[in-house]
Amino acid sequence: MITIVNYGVGNLASIKNMLKKAGYESELATDIDSIEKATKIILPGIGAFDHCMIEFNKSGLREMVTHKVIEEKTPLLGICVGLQMLMENSEEGVEKGLGWIAGKTIKFKKEKLGDLKIPHMGWTNVQIVKNTSLTENLGDQPRFYFVHSYHVQPDDESDVMLKAHYGYDFTAALNRNNIYGAQFHPEKSHKYGMQILGNFGKL
Repeated sequence: MITIVNYGVGNLASIKNMLKKAGYESELATDIDSIEKATKIILPGIGAFDHCMIEFNKSGLREMVTHKVIEEKTPLLGICVGLQMLMENSEEGVEKGLGWIAGKTIKFKKEKLGDLKIPHMGWTNVQIVKNTSLTENLGDQPRFYFVHSYHVQPDDESDVMLKAHYGYDFTAALNRNNIYGAQFHPEKSHKYGMQILGNFGKL
């Protein structure tokens, strides 16, 4: 079962609907028992980094999610701020991230954007820089829907799965072992988002 962590933040219904279109049932988990039974986990996030981390910490689910991902190696996909939460910290706030992937989340460098505005919002092509199970059958020019002012900066370049360009190249998706994260919204990205979520379901 694909389990979507429901800690009160994220486009939960939209993610669930897109998974169903991709052919996979999922459940929204608000209790430890549901997380314990998960065979795959989605960590959503939307809005401010500190708010997401505080709500996740308050939910009582963090310890079990951590056990599943780190000890049992259960596949996890972080979406939007859910990706940023995988890092050690964020320039957006003072809360510590989960630290499952070494690196940080930084604000778009305004001096490199020219006339481009923050937040970066809309459809953007991505480049596959590391082939994984999640990048299968994405086609020649995959594109996804983004809405964000911050992006992740991993310490290890080998963790970068997808890159995108907005004034400069930035990390659009990460992968380290069983941990995946996407800055874009697959639930809003039509056939490309459905393919990514379908690939995650197949893991």
